Amino acid sequence: MSLPQGDVKLLETPLAQRLLAASLVARLAYSSTDGTPRLIPVNFLWTGDELVVGAFAGTYKIRDLSARPDVAVCIDTADGLPEVLMLRGKVTLTEVAGVLPEYATIQRAGMGDEMGNAYLAAIDQPGLRMVRIGLRPSWVGVVDFQERFPARTPQPVRAALGGGQ
Repeated sequence: MSLPQGDVKLLETPLAQRLLAASLVARLAYSSTDGTPRLIPVNFLWTGDELVVGAFAGTYKIRDLSARPDVAVCIDTADGLPEVLMLRGKVTLTEVAGVLPEYATIQRAGMGDEMGNAYLAAIDQPGLRMVRIGLRPSWVGVVDFQERFPARTPQPVRAALGGGQ
């Protein structure tokens, strides 16, 4: 039986696990304190039950998320038939002194150890404060036109995008 959109068990699907483990940029959507929407690209780390983003303390993003913690996140591919993971929920914010450990992991994964370590050493100055933005999704959506919704994609589109004859 197919899980409905919104079911957090969708996190266990192969597509969700692949997107959460990939070196992709996620898009984080939230509301500013003035009520207008924001959408920003973020690097992330999936811990197995929480999506973690690192940020510098004192930024507009932290101010806005403190006031309005409801967010939506999209992680997707752009080549071939779209594969999309959508998450929603409330974030928790935890301020720490120095470099956030998850942020260090994210930077090394993206830059490589040598460049990542050099970058981290450059920012790890006295007084540095970072914020751990954690999302335990309360709603999950998966868009997968090959496995989950193949009938919704017209055959000529699938063929043109390499998804079958």
